[in-house]
Amino acid sequence: MDLIIVSGLSGAGKSVALHTLEDIGYYCIDNLPLFLLRELALGLKRSSGGPPGDSIGTAVGIDARTQPEHLADLPGLMAELQQHDIRCRVLFLTADGETLMQRFSETRRKHPLTRDDRSLEEAIRDERDLLAPLRDVAESRIDTTHTNVHELRDLVRERLSNARSARASVLLQSFGFKHGVPEGVDFVFDVRCLPNPHWQAALRPLTGRDEPVIAFLDKSAETAQMRADLSGFLDRWIPRFETDGRSYLTIAIGCTGGQHRSVYMVESLRQHLAEGGHRVLVRHRELA
Repeated sequence: MDLIIVSGLSGAGKSVALHTLEDIGYYCIDNLPLFLLRELALGLKRSSGGPPGDSIGTAVGIDARTQPEHLADLPGLMAELQQHDIRCRVLFLTADGETLMQRFSETRRKHPLTRDDRSLEEAIRDERDLLAPLRDVAESRIDTTHTNVHELRDLVRERLSNARSARASVLLQSFGFKHGVPEGVDFVFDVRCLPNPHWQAALRPLTGRDEPVIAFLDKSAETAQMRADLSGFLDRWIPRFETDGRSYLTIAIGCTGGQHRSVYMVESLRQHLAEGGHRVLVRHRELA
C-alpha cells in the first residue's frame, strides 16, 4: 500500500498538490491529525489491503496545527508502517517568506498560526520551525517560490505518479546565483567558470536555447569538458540512486543570471539523459 503525507508551509501549495494526487488516482484526506495516521493506515490495510475503490494509494494532508510531539514521533511511525508493507513517503512544499507573505496578502486568508500578538511574518517563521521534522524526513521537497499552479501540478505528477517505475525521473533546473540557489535539490552544479555570452553584445538578449549562444559555447574546450564531466557523473550515479529506490532526482545548474550558460548546459544534459532512457523534466527558473 502506498501512503503519501503532503505537508509544508501554509501558502506553499499543499491544496494544489493534494488535488493533483486525487486527479492521478489517490484517495485523499486533508487536515488529518497526525496522531490518527497510524490507525488510518493500518485500518485501510486490514479492511481491503489498501484505499477504497480503484485508488492507487492514499494521500493525507497534515499542517502546522499538528501537535509538535507527534511530529517528533513520525520517523518511528514511518518505520513501523513499512513493516506492515505500507510505503510511507513525505511530500513537503516550501517557499521563501516574502513570497508566502505576498500570497496571503493577495488571497486575504488568515495564516493558521496568526494571533493578535503574532504577526504574519512571525507566524511563517514559527511554522517553518515547527514543521522542520517533517521537512527533514521528506523524500520529495518542492520549493514553489518561483512556481505557478500549473508548474506545481506538473512537478507533483512527474515525481509521484511514476513512483513505481524502476527508472528515476530527473528534473533539470537552470537558475541564476544572483537570484538565490533553489531549495530541495539533490545536486547543485556551478557553471559560472565557463565563457560568458553576456559580454558579447549580440548575444546578451538571447538565451542558452538560441543557436548563436549554443555556437559560442560549443567553441569552448572548457564547455565541452564540463559537459562531459557532468554527463559522466550523472551516468555513473543516477543508477545507484535508482537501485536505492529513489523515484526522482532534482539537479540544479547555475550561472550568474540563469539566462545563458546554465540554460545551455541543462538543454545539453536533457538530450544526453533522454537518449539514455531517463524521464527528464526541464525547468528554466529565470526564463519563466
